Amino acid sequence: MDIPNMGVPAGLADRMSTAEQHEYLRSRLSRRRMLRSSAVTVGLLAVGGALGGGTAAAAPAGGSVTDGIDGALVAPTGRHLAFGPRPDTQFRISWQVPAPVKRPFLRFGRHPWDLSHKVEAEVRALHTPALTPTGTPVDQYYLHVALDHLQPDTTYYYGVGHQGFDPASGQAISTLSTFRTAPARHGRGGRPYEPFTFTAFGDQGVSSHAAGNDHVILAQKPAFHLHAGDICYADPAGSGQDSDKSVYSATTWDAFLVQTETVAAKVPWMVSYGNHDMEAWYSHHGYGGEDARFFLPGNGPDPRTAPGVYSFVYGNVGVVSLDANDVSYEIPANLGLTAGRQTAWLERTLRSLRADEGVDFVVVFFHHCAFSTTHQHASEGGVREAWVPLFEKYRVDLVVNGHNHVYERTDAILGNKVAKAVPSGGTVEPAKDGVVYVTAGAAGRSLYSFDAPDSYEGHEKRVDSVATFHFAKGGVKVPETVEWSRVRYTGYSFVRVDVAPAHKGRTATMKVTALAEDGTQVDHYTIARRAGECTAH
Repeated sequence: MDIPNMGVPAGLADRMSTAEQHEYLRSRLSRRRMLRSSAVTVGLLAVGGALGGGTAAAAPAGGSVTDGIDGALVAPTGRHLAFGPRPDTQFRISWQVPAPVKRPFLRFGRHPWDLSHKVEAEVRALHTPALTPTGTPVDQYYLHVALDHLQPDTTYYYGVGHQGFDPASGQAISTLSTFRTAPARHGRGGRPYEPFTFTAFGDQGVSSHAAGNDHVILAQKPAFHLHAGDICYADPAGSGQDSDKSVYSATTWDAFLVQTETVAAKVPWMVSYGNHDMEAWYSHHGYGGEDARFFLPGNGPDPRTAPGVYSFVYGNVGVVSLDANDVSYEIPANLGLTAGRQTAWLERTLRSLRADEGVDFVVVFFHHCAFSTTHQHASEGGVREAWVPLFEKYRVDLVVNGHNHVYERTDAILGNKVAKAVPSGGTVEPAKDGVVYVTAGAAGRSLYSFDAPDSYEGHEKRVDSVATFHFAKGGVKVPETVEWSRVRYTGYSFVRVDVAPAHKGRTATMKVTALAEDGTQVDHYTIARRAGECTAH
């Protein structure tokens, strides 16, 4: 049955948060939901048919929606990995199937010829209703497996399947992939961790440039990758409002996950959420769709309210993912979502990481920029007010953002001012010099621009100051002139970080390098810290 679209009136939507819009739609559209219950049940029955019971809706008299589907003709796609809270023993494997299947599972083991461990998968079926009068409903099926009690520092082979498709047999064996657990956590009594590499960017989407960046990232052999939000751009409007549905395309996620599988099937793809990831029609905070597609560590202040907020430790590096939509003045759909709980959790987490003698470096990544000078978004005042004082108090070693589709890197900053100049090739010691901020939002979407000239390695055009702005309460643009914009590059790019641990008392380093999509180096600098040092100011 074709039901007319019933959204929030435009004038009212402008005054409502995402959560308020969701509650409005729940009350107004209850009858509409009843009328389309048969369509919703399709998604629910995929769960019931795949898992064989549980709390899913009962099958209609005609049988489960999986009946009549030949599993041998349904190929898994879009595999993507993530760490659990303990990367040395916990992994999360996710994938997608284009139709509901029976008894989905994952096989894994230490050798490709020995995949004797078989784990039943959780199905998260996602129903997208017809969001416009001419639109059509979309049903998507995402599958997830949590692996715990793994051996640290170990390579595992894995394959995903379902009834009729077994990755351990026949031609399907060619679909096998691998993952490697992190080294076992330890104190300072033994030898230091082995060197490792990780990569980062934001604002990827689906494009030839996005795919190109993925291929170059895979060549770096990273232990993990950080995606600083605006993952797919199925919602190109990005306001977090119900009105975004007029341009939303759920199937863009299908294309994105296939594109990203080339690297994410082997490298943990750790995401944070940006403004284009708030899809208001799925849940009160807009993250219901993301909950279906991703399986993140879930150890933040409240996984139900802020699923993109979490932390993990890999070797001697502590990593923190934040949800900047919670503090954004520029795009306020989720402003105040956690009522300060995220910021309180951030301080507890930073304090704990700095007290951990096994952690030398702390990396924080999220979407909206604390410090940037682009013509489009520039800097987010909400981030500066809520989190920058904590970054400085605990001397965070590296902050990675997206949002602005460029590469930009600051000098070391304290109190919104340059504390130490850090030219390309330089070294910064955050314990005494301050915090460096990297905008790495040129992963694949259309590029932004600067009002100041590009200035990067081999093409330096240094200026003493840059006229820019930041967003304040109410979305007001506040002009400012800054001196901290050190490197600016408007080509497609990403960040590579090479970590060199050290014995306690000696100097550990992280070399941060910006690489263009063709692998050309456009910036590099080194972060240095005395191993085993605890720092809070």
